[in-house]
Amino acid sequence: MSAESRLSAASSHRPVVGVGMLVLRADNAVLLGRRIKQGESMTWCLPGGHLEAAESFEQGAERETLEETGLIVTGSRVFGIAVDLAGSGIVAGVAAEHTGGDPAALEPHVFDRWEWYPLDGLPGQLFPASAVLLAMWRREALPAGWSSHYFAG
Repeated sequence: MSAESRLSAASSHRPVVGVGMLVLRADNAVLLGRRIKQGESMTWCLPGGHLEAAESFEQGAERETLEETGLIVTGSRVFGIAVDLAGSGIVAGVAAEHTGGDPAALEPHVFDRWEWYPLDGLPGQLFPASAVLLAMWRREALPAGWSSHYFAG
């Protein structure tokens, strides 16, 4: 494919901008939802979704966390950006502290439950964007097909 063809194809598909929230407990466990969305294989997923107009990464991740789990978090901070090299989008990783309360499955057509996992004992079958963000957080090699930009801090 010529450079002009690639540029034309790329400009006809706008990438999706997503966010994923690492909700961290004091014992360093992370919150994951069992994703059961119709038409998809079951996976484990961080709270998250797509940004809405005029939202910062932190605001979008906080909103998605509240909508999906009912939890309010504090200290939200962006820790990195991952790029899907297949061209479907980018996802920002946001981390925040759990302030208390139990997560609820508020979108039961997407998640049937939320569970806490130690960062060194994650379940298999992670949702692709969640797998990338968790690898970034743990400073591990990324799954194939992704690149990342980690922000220290």
